[in-house]
Amino acid sequence: MAYRLSERVIITSDNPRGESPEKIAAEIKQGAPDAEVVLDRREAIKRALGLAGEGDAVLILGKGHETYQIIGKRVIPFDDRKVAREILREMGYEGV
Repeated sequence: MAYRLSERVIITSDNPRGESPEKIAAEIKQGAPDAEVVLDRREAIKRALGLAGEGDAVLILGKGHETYQIIGKRVIPFDDRKVAREILREMGYEGV
């Protein structure tokens, strides 16, 4: 759905657990051949925000309320909302 309705889609990692993030992304890309793959979730968010222009909307999808990433057997703190705010501040946007 996101692929059909978006000008640009970036595929990234979302709790791969024991699966290969590369393999997951490759499978998703079969249905979204023009999508860009950025496996590092923080870098993917940074890329999306960096590409956005005035009047654009960036949707960060997949994690919802989750504030962690599960990679292998490790649970790593990761909150999309906090990461997006940090990146926007780094880009010079205040009040976010």
